[in-house]
Amino acid sequence: MSITPHDERFMAAAIRLSRWHLGRTATNPSVGCLIVKDGVIVGRAVTALGGRPHAETQALSEAGALARGATAYVTLEPCSHHGKTPPCAEALIAYGVARVVISVTDPDPRVSGRGIARLREASIEVDAGVLEAEGRQSLAAYLTRQTKNRPYVTLKLAVSADGMIGRQGAGQVAITGPEARAQVQALRAETDAILVGIGTAIADDPLLTVRSPGLESQSPIRIVLDPSLALPLTSRLVGTAREVPVIVVTSEEGSLSQAKGDIASTEMESCRAALEAAGVEVVHCNPYHPEVLLPALATRGISSLLVEGGAKTARLFLEAGLVDRIQLYQAPVMIGEGGIESPLDATDIPSGFAHTGTLMFGGDRLDEYERGL
Repeated sequence: MSITPHDERFMAAAIRLSRWHLGRTATNPSVGCLIVKDGVIVGRAVTALGGRPHAETQALSEAGALARGATAYVTLEPCSHHGKTPPCAEALIAYGVARVVISVTDPDPRVSGRGIARLREASIEVDAGVLEAEGRQSLAAYLTRQTKNRPYVTLKLAVSADGMIGRQGAGQVAITGPEARAQVQALRAETDAILVGIGTAIADDPLLTVRSPGLESQSPIRIVLDPSLALPLTSRLVGTAREVPVIVVTSEEGSLSQAKGDIASTEMESCRAALEAAGVEVVHCNPYHPEVLLPALATRGISSLLVEGGAKTARLFLEAGLVDRIQLYQAPVMIGEGGIESPLDATDIPSGFAHTGTLMFGGDRLDEYERGL
């Protein structure tokens, strides 16, 4: 059967549904599934919080007997292997679905193509690649961790009209308005982890949590690049570490003991012990080598990372070529004397990025750029 406008319409709805649990399904992707019979949706679901149950089994359960002879629209190829849950491909077969429409083929070697093959072996018609570009965008974090062994990295910058991201010695400076700030809160809520440099952590004393009403429980893991363990115990990050996880990335363990009895090394060990006693996790991994850090974060199940703080940290990830998406907010405010220059503006976006859209939030403009997956 050829792909129809109806297929694209239902797949678009499944993709929208899949975004509901972004950043909240652990190491599993947030997948959307619709069961459609005679043009009517009889079952729908998104991967459950924590990653299980999968979308297909929930949607099939909702459809019940109506699933027989129906079409399933799934944003990611149904799994075919036995893990902590039975294969979704087998569930689709058991319920008697007649056709499965898929947006993205799963790159996981345990699944890739095998789910489709198992469905076809059971005489189920399968069409793949429907709205694939849109599907890949919604699954970007999962696909990046699977294919590149690292999280999908978004760099967010808010830049004033005179090209600044802050003011020296002024702590947090409001550059964008409330509408744009609310949008950033929504971005945090669908991201696994948020990262800043120690300079930003000290100067701004940020919380880096989600503060939008109803979304507070979706705050991401907070990560600070802190080579010498300078994060103050009195900071708001440390003070809330038992409520929302904080990871401090410091110099590799061997560098702490370059010389026995070294005073600096002893002080760092003391700082480490104090941070850990406060609930902060201290990770020894060169904080200024993101090509090493990112795979280490991926092993912890972190699939998406928001880099949000500091010109130095932004340049670090840009120069390493490890930014996948740029969200550039441009505001009409002026910072003036003492401003901290932005590492990036709309005129010098790195090669390889495509401009994917512009949105206005009050008087602030958001331009988004993405690198192909």
